[in-house]
Amino acid sequence: MEAAVAVVALLFLLFVVLGVYATVKVIGAAKRGVDRTITQARRTVEDTTLRAKSYAQLGPAGELAQLRLKLRTSMRSTQDALHAGVAEDESLKESLGLFERLSAHGHELDAELKRLESEPDRATLAGRLPDLRERTDQITQAADSLRWAARDRATRFANDDLDSLRTQIDVEAGALRHWTTTTEPTPTPPATPAPAPPPWPEAPAADGTAAQQTWPDSPDARRAAEPTRPAITPPVQQPVYPWQKKPRPESTT
Repeated sequence: MEAAVAVVALLFLLFVVLGVYATVKVIGAAKRGVDRTITQARRTVEDTTLRAKSYAQLGPAGELAQLRLKLRTSMRSTQDALHAGVAEDESLKESLGLFERLSAHGHELDAELKRLESEPDRATLAGRLPDLRERTDQITQAADSLRWAARDRATRFANDDLDSLRTQIDVEAGALRHWTTTTEPTPTPPATPAPAPPPWPEAPAADGTAAQQTWPDSPDARRAAEPTRPAITPPVQQPVYPWQKKPRPESTT
């Protein structure tokens, strides 16, 4: 009885722990989703504000807004491209590490540009602009280089896979079109040997008897061997009976 109660208590405790763990995971996922939504919304608001300042304000303030917008757009596009590509290509991890180092410089520059937006001394701000412009170009060019390299690599792999696939399809299509029927060769009848020529007639034997003739007799020889028949067959004499009259001789007058 005590063992059963212990088992039931253990199962209840296990269910409680699993419920708490699931609740924490759900709350954490919801919190991350909310934070992601808030961050994206704040980013959208900041980008819209910077775009509005770059068009509305003139002079150093407007150029600062343009530099910030250019920097943020380039860094965000590169970050999205690398994070999307590293899931399929493990070799992009090194590029992602380089981008993280570059992001530190980008965040530092963005914070400096943001502080300078409220600078009242426009002359000092105008003197700092060439250096800020050069740093922004260096960072954005490096980010763009990483992004386009990752995209070119993905495109190259896709093209290679497509070429290989097309080659395999061409081979398969050729095999499917190869429907010629194999015909068995007709056996050639064996050549009939030519009859051996008959032997030549033998010479007469020494005892005067002619050797056996192997050649067929000619028609003249067969006629010579047959008995001679008269050219005209004599009439057959019929018997004379006593009641028959003697034939009267024909008159010559």
